[in-house]
Amino acid sequence: MESSSSVPLWQAMALSSIAAWLFVSSHLDLTRRLRSLVQPWVTRRVQADTPLVLRVQRFQHGHLDSLFSLLSCVVSVPFYTGFLPLLFWSGHARLARQMTLLMAFCDYVGNSIKDTVSAPRPSCPPVRRVTATKDEKENAMEYGLPSSHALNTVCLSGYLLHYGITHELVEDSTKTFVGFGLVFLLVVLIGIGRIYLGMHSSIDVIAGISLGLVILSFWVSVHESIDDFIISGKNVTSFWAGLSFLVCFAYPTPEFPTPSYEYHAAFNGVAFGIVSGVQQTFQQFHSENVPRLFSPQLSLPVFLGRVLVGIPTILLVKYCSKAISKWLFPVVSNTLGIPVMSSCYIPALKDLDGNKNKSDSKLSGGYLHRLVALFPHRVYDVDTGIRFLQYAGLAWSVVDLVPSLFSRLSL
Repeated sequence: MESSSSVPLWQAMALSSIAAWLFVSSHLDLTRRLRSLVQPWVTRRVQADTPLVLRVQRFQHGHLDSLFSLLSCVVSVPFYTGFLPLLFWSGHARLARQMTLLMAFCDYVGNSIKDTVSAPRPSCPPVRRVTATKDEKENAMEYGLPSSHALNTVCLSGYLLHYGITHELVEDSTKTFVGFGLVFLLVVLIGIGRIYLGMHSSIDVIAGISLGLVILSFWVSVHESIDDFIISGKNVTSFWAGLSFLVCFAYPTPEFPTPSYEYHAAFNGVAFGIVSGVQQTFQQFHSENVPRLFSPQLSLPVFLGRVLVGIPTILLVKYCSKAISKWLFPVVSNTLGIPVMSSCYIPALKDLDGNKNKSDSKLSGGYLHRLVALFPHRVYDVDTGIRFLQYAGLAWSVVDLVPSLFSRLSL
């Protein structure tokens, strides 16, 4: 349970620093300036790598298409979105919450760099691009550098191996060597696969692997402190809510719109839902004393029962969160006089002219209206808030609502 004492100084300084960075970077137009320096060089490298991509694709075969497409699915964001709830419900709560937060951090850093640089993927044609799934088709709409698949593979498989070693799940040197070998092989296959499928050039893959190693090294050095803060810190939920709000804005504007920001908003919501839920229910459902899969208290049939109860429940919560958000955001925005539009979720708000939705006369009254007047006068997309809340609701249900159901059902 959170303490009601005053906000620690470091929390106020952290949030203030992010807000100050937002103000400075926006007024100095740092994204555009940095892009003008980096994008031309990266674009030339991508173009120069085209012959290499074509040489790799000379080995084209239906079995290779299937293999590399399958590997891409296994290390994709949707896969981890489905896998992580099962990890929570299997009793490995510490590993699950660390991998969830690491995934959100990787997604934010990787997609921020993608949209800052705004570098193209290999040109198709002449490169053959294989997009076997809907997820891959959406990935192809993003910019190229760095490769998110390579970055995520390095970070998540590397952290999983680190967790196994430090918690003595990998006990001897032989198992450790095999673990390193498997991680190395997976990273190599993913890197080659992204080139073979025509999704990335070698510079994208190298950048993804290099950035992944940097992020993994950083995370390994701070994950204990982050976990201690989440389970026993002060003002955890309120601090993370403020952080999540600022991070929604602390994102570069790409040269042209891509789905990258949508993924960031979703995982930003997931991180908030996990943190707020775990902080409130740690002792009941997420301590190191909870039963784990294959123990006498949590047999495989019981775990399968958890899955059958949990999956429909979190999907229902996601649906309800989305429905409530679609009603709530337009009402609140209209009340505060904030001009809004919706790019996908609310058809009635699509393609609205900002002048039609502004209520300048309202901004002269009330404290909240004067506060809103301090924000930039532009039309805001409510889809960001809707996406954030639906995934926050889903994540909260994974660690709070569903475990409560397990307790009542003796699962």
